[in-house]
Amino acid sequence: MRDSSRRAASDQPTHLARRLHLSARADAFGDSPLDGPLNGGRYGVTRRLRAARRGIAILLWTLPCMMLQALCLLLPGRPKVAFPRVYWFVFTRLLGIRVRVIGALATERHGRPVMFVSNHSSWVDIPVLGGVLDAAFVAKGEVGTWPVISTIARLGRTVFVSRQRGSTVRERDTMRGRFAGGDNMILFPEGTSSDGSRVLPFRSAFFAAAEPPPGGQAPLIQPVSVVYDRIGGLPAGRASRPVFAWYGDMDIATHFWRLAQQSGLRATVLLHAPLDPARFADRKALSQAVWRTVADGASTLRQNRPAQPLAVADTLDVTGSEPAYA
Repeated sequence: MRDSSRRAASDQPTHLARRLHLSARADAFGDSPLDGPLNGGRYGVTRRLRAARRGIAILLWTLPCMMLQALCLLLPGRPKVAFPRVYWFVFTRLLGIRVRVIGALATERHGRPVMFVSNHSSWVDIPVLGGVLDAAFVAKGEVGTWPVISTIARLGRTVFVSRQRGSTVRERDTMRGRFAGGDNMILFPEGTSSDGSRVLPFRSAFFAAAEPPPGGQAPLIQPVSVVYDRIGGLPAGRASRPVFAWYGDMDIATHFWRLAQQSGLRATVLLHAPLDPARFADRKALSQAVWRTVADGASTLRQNRPAQPLAVADTLDVTGSEPAYA
């Protein structure tokens, strides 16, 4: 009996630790194991109410903003460029995500248009970057067919690319025309979204628009690393990345519902030093160098280590071909 009592007492911390671990894991993935008869499911109800409140607030914010942006498109000057940044900034806050920015925008120091090149792990990258950068997005052609989302994208002056070999030249010329008009663009050269644990290799074809046109000047390129590093106010780890990451055949509505239930969310945007694409011999060398900078910055952020903007010259060893993991 005495041995049994001792074993029971020694097992209590283990059971408590397991219970806390399950609770913390559920806090990241949406359903608490503590919901049920013992507490009447109040925890889950609170989370669902939070998600519903955020969804309604975003809808009520989006509808009038669509009409305002349609008006801005008819006006001369920069209202059509500046207002989307306001829209996405508020959208992100309504979603419950606080955005931390490290580094300086290239547009604040240089007169040339900028191609912002970022890693891509979620649809949430759109509002996060859209609220920080005065730039239009480059999106895959399928986005132009999605209900509602396609309308918002077109109002934001998104450039759609099909990634088909026969349309590469036309799409390159479209982007060059936007740069020539003074627009900045946001590019996701991975070509798809990842699971958030790495940065996929960049496709060099996406950098065709960075080549200087005949008699013209190429845009500057600013590498950008985006990592979702806080959930519940605590550092996010590998187990919680699926809360943010949206990839494969995930449904966007279900993903939004799960994400909107969370609290204490934070995204960090690391703006690296801009570079002139003329420094590189070809698109392949350029894409590898930019990828290495973005991947190294994202790896540092995923490990919750202090991060500073990197210069491509500091990470110009691009002999490795594997993505950076953390």
